[in-house]
Amino acid sequence: MLLGLMGAMPEEMNKIIAAISNKEIIERGGRLYYKGKLYGQEVVAVFSRWGKVAAATTATNLIVEFGVEKIVFTGIAGAISPDLSIGDIVIAQHLFQHDMDARPLMRRFEIPLTGKTSFEVPSVHVETMQKAVHNFLKNNEKFRTKLAEHNIAHIQMHIGDAASGDQFVSDKKTRNALLRDLPSVLCVEMEGAAVAQVCDDYSVPVIIVRVISDSADESASVSAMNFVTQHAGDYSLAILKEYFELITKSKSL
Repeated sequence: MLLGLMGAMPEEMNKIIAAISNKEIIERGGRLYYKGKLYGQEVVAVFSRWGKVAAATTATNLIVEFGVEKIVFTGIAGAISPDLSIGDIVIAQHLFQHDMDARPLMRRFEIPLTGKTSFEVPSVHVETMQKAVHNFLKNNEKFRTKLAEHNIAHIQMHIGDAASGDQFVSDKKTRNALLRDLPSVLCVEMEGAAVAQVCDDYSVPVIIVRVISDSADESASVSAMNFVTQHAGDYSLAILKEYFELITKSKSL
């Protein structure tokens, strides 16, 4: 199986790309796609850039040109739910586009011509990533010690909904409005639901796993950039290592 790996920021992807062996670098549409093996798994990894359009065009290219059979999107997100803390991990079940609003022609958040207000990640993929994150939290004591030195401790894994939009949420008023309008949503980011829509169009599985970098409030810009610079790449690479070990093991059974 050929997997597509995506992240919206270079800091989220650099360590993943550096770890790929036998790299072939292919440029398309202003993106560099790195094809090779990561922990024995055939992958194509790419930094998609920020936002829904950039993510959608990159996901489409992964599917149409490279023929990936699954896409995993990793990166940071802002906490919407008060139950989340910086460093926590969210595996998305449903993905909403919080800036989609074609009322009165259709319901708020409904994606035109689909009848859907969100895109669902099949439970089998959520469960596999859940096991991978559990193993990550259990096995990476050295990394957890490093996080504790930056006052990130007691990391929790959450399974729930995420919202995407072309907006960096950085004030409590906007955050609270999102929570009011989409009460099931745990976190907010700028790409996941767009990737999920493309994958739904092409019947390609998608997995979205996000690490909480900020509280989507007035301190979000500083908190997010500090977190992504110091920790995001380590999170993404370590979680993927555990994920690939699981799917490799399942193939051999």
